Amino acid sequence: MRSSLPLKFVFLFSLSLTGAISPSPCPKATVSDLLSLLGPPQQARSVNSQVAQRLYSSFKFLVPFNQTLITPSPRRWLSSKLTTRNKVDELILSPPPPVLELARLAVDSGADPAAIHQALDPAIIPVPDVEGSDEDRCQLTRTPYGRRFINEELNSYLEFLFEIIVERGPRVGLNVSLSRYDFFHGHLFIAKESGRLGILFHAKEYPAYDKEVFPFNMGYCQVGSNVAYDDSMNLRNILWLAPLPSNSKKAWLAPGVLVVLDAHPEGIIYQDLIPEYVDYARTLYEEDFGEVVVDVNYLNVGAEVPKFQIFIC
Repeated sequence: MRSSLPLKFVFLFSLSLTGAISPSPCPKATVSDLLSLLGPPQQARSVNSQVAQRLYSSFKFLVPFNQTLITPSPRRWLSSKLTTRNKVDELILSPPPPVLELARLAVDSGADPAAIHQALDPAIIPVPDVEGSDEDRCQLTRTPYGRRFINEELNSYLEFLFEIIVERGPRVGLNVSLSRYDFFHGHLFIAKESGRLGILFHAKEYPAYDKEVFPFNMGYCQVGSNVAYDDSMNLRNILWLAPLPSNSKKAWLAPGVLVVLDAHPEGIIYQDLIPEYVDYARTLYEEDFGEVVVDVNYLNVGAEVPKFQIFIC
């Protein structure tokens, strides 16, 4: 039976007197909220304040977050064997010109993956054995062959990103190694709404099978894994965002970002963004971030001496 109007009025009035009216629940976060919060100030302000606060608490920046625009300088590529912290920070906030050109191409094309594909060298490079993967019948890459960007500075920058994540990860609790079981790939995407170029990296790809801790059979590529399943799985999603260009040919709306996304079970990323069917693996999916362009793999193709090489699939 429906309550009478006077009874409803009395009930609401009594709540207002006692201050017992419950606050509105926090809306569910989206990947779009996450990307907006890492974008220019105008985009960041569009995110619900409660959502923004919880998301920001889940960001573990490998390079200081800075919404202040940095004017790109026409400089040559700096070696990935960097000696100063400031140089590394600068290469993330304001990458070399070829990276900026690719970022602008992503926006100007209307977020069309084909525009990025045209920057790839058509030459096909077979993926060789990677740390005994052939013996285990493991195919690590989407295809058994890869390609590279025509501009070698782009390939060098991808290598730099892998190396700097390994180097700086321990500062935020992420200890990863460049290996076929742990950290070797990312997914290049173009954000649907803004056209921003980014890479969602995945570490801890094949944790070792353990009937008590990780009782999941992940196939041939898991065989021989020494990657322990522990709290560091919460940090397996790492996000790189290129600077965001404006409609002007020379202006930029936001600098680059490199951040680890903390998916601990009490946090908003785990609760709102991780699909339930993969919550144990803490996996964020690249398709949720935008149009997937290519997979970027950094594989050890050396025999006795490690030799890492980029394969774009």
